[in-house]
Amino acid sequence: MGKSIHSFELKNGARIPSVGLGTWRAAPGVVGDVVTTAVKVGYRHIDCALLYCNEIEDSCALKKLFDDGVVKREELWITSKLCCNEQAPEDVSGALDRTLHELQLDYIHWPVSMKKDSVGYEPENLTQPDILASWREMEALYESGKARAIGVSNFSSKKLGDLLAAARVRPAVNQVECHPVWQQPKLHAFCQSEGVHLSGYAPLGSAGSQKIKIEVLKNPILKMIAEKLGKSPAQVALRWGLHMGHSVLPKSINKARIIENIDIFYWSIPEGLFSKLSEIEQERLVTGTTLVHGTYGAYRTLDELWDGEM
Repeated sequence: MGKSIHSFELKNGARIPSVGLGTWRAAPGVVGDVVTTAVKVGYRHIDCALLYCNEIEDSCALKKLFDDGVVKREELWITSKLCCNEQAPEDVSGALDRTLHELQLDYIHWPVSMKKDSVGYEPENLTQPDILASWREMEALYESGKARAIGVSNFSSKKLGDLLAAARVRPAVNQVECHPVWQQPKLHAFCQSEGVHLSGYAPLGSAGSQKIKIEVLKNPILKMIAEKLGKSPAQVALRWGLHMGHSVLPKSINKARIIENIDIFYWSIPEGLFSKLSEIEQERLVTGTTLVHGTYGAYRTLDELWDGEM
């Protein structure tokens, strides 16, 4: 468990950096400096999306880093996502062309679709998704050479299995909520058996959201292990993800924490302590409540959205 894990090999042979910088909720005027700091201290994966409304600033920061010789374009992985309101097959190509140039990764963000140009998650905006039709457009993007790999996000084992059965190009990655308080053992095992890399968003919980009250980093077991190892609870949570074979996408705008979050390679969690993490009571933080409705959209209940993986 002590080996350094700087990247993971995907099924198509590409390598995804094991630690990426999450940019969700990073405010305009701040996110550019955050990306610059992260790259300078060693991050080689930036996770963004048009939905986050900060991709333009991300791209400006990255261009300056390239121009200044801090890092080469080929050394970075840029993840972006296809928004729910642009998943109609005829919209996919244009939507992805509006993201960063020469993306290396793209994701269908949720197995949910919304009316084109709609804003927010109002029930009347929900529509019936055609996941396979959207995926066919993603496959065309991959085959055109515009993306190094393609994947999905927030897919349950069942939805991922259904897509795998029909896909011409198999999803390389499933990006989902994953951390010690929501370990996703069923999905982890399924992805592992199918050769789909699991990438964990909100690996420290989601402290930036006022709607999410569960505080992962205050979990007593996590805090106990951190104290014994002389590490922070955040570092233990991230190291757990690497040991499980997941890439992790911590988000912070604080330089000290950005540095701390990548200092997880040259130490390990001893087996006796690692096994304690399996005793943590499990609870999903990102439930997708706004994506289910009794009348609109494809899913009437959260159980339908997650296919029982709640």
